[in-house]
Amino acid sequence: MLEPSNNDELPPIPPKRYFTIGEVGELCTVKPHVLRYWEQEFPQLKPVKRRGNRRYYQRQDVILIRQIKSLLYDQGFTIGGARQRMSGGEEPQKVGLDSKSFKEMIKDLEEVIAQL
Repeated sequence: MLEPSNNDELPPIPPKRYFTIGEVGELCTVKPHVLRYWEQEFPQLKPVKRRGNRRYYQRQDVILIRQIKSLLYDQGFTIGGARQRMSGGEEPQKVGLDSKSFKEMIKDLEEVIAQL
């Protein structure tokens, strides 16, 4: 899993096995309560929980959090849209008609109505 390129301004991830929620907050510039909320919203984000329900994040969790942050804050996705993107779902396609095709459709419908 590669880190998004727009996270260049974030500090590098130190070579540690586990990170506390406070350390991850500093590495990703996200407050701990936001990280706890994202755990509920993104099923991929599952930190190890040990004594007293303390969370310990691994390197791939930190990278995942940076990707989530990028989707939400930089790219403007909603929580649902970011969740869909993270789960590998296709992006919703925009259906739009330009004025020319819209006018052609109206003309075709008018012809059908005239025949009825």
